[in-house]
Amino acid sequence: QVQLVESGGGSVQAGGSLRLSCAASGDTYSNNCIGWFRQTPGKEREGVAGIYTGFGTTKYGDSVKGRFTISRDNHKNTVYLQMNFLEPEDSAMYYCAARGSGGGDWDCITRALRTDEYDYWGQGTQVTVSS
Repeated sequence: QVQLVESGGGSVQAGGSLRLSCAASGDTYSNNCIGWFRQTPGKEREGVAGIYTGFGTTKYGDSVKGRFTISRDNHKNTVYLQMNFLEPEDSAMYYCAARGSGGGDWDCITRALRTDEYDYWGQGTQVTVSS
């Protein structure tokens, strides 16, 4: 099992930046596919970015490409989501999630943005972007 704790959310004006953190504990070696998702009330959870922590291979949702960057620090068992040029449409609860990737980075990245692929979820951190 793995436990996930998100932090770094807050309120920011449009055009600003935030960095979210996802601190993992437990069996982080096996659960090496990490994804960031977001959700607003009444909408389905949306995949934002994913990373295979072994090689650092990444994948992004179309709405955040070029603005968000996912990265990892394996020594700290932490995955980050750097969010730049934030827009009001980015306002949401942001969650990180983890699962094992027995097939390596290909297995992780091809399904990185699918919510139904993940076994473990954090409690979320709120991001609010004002215009």
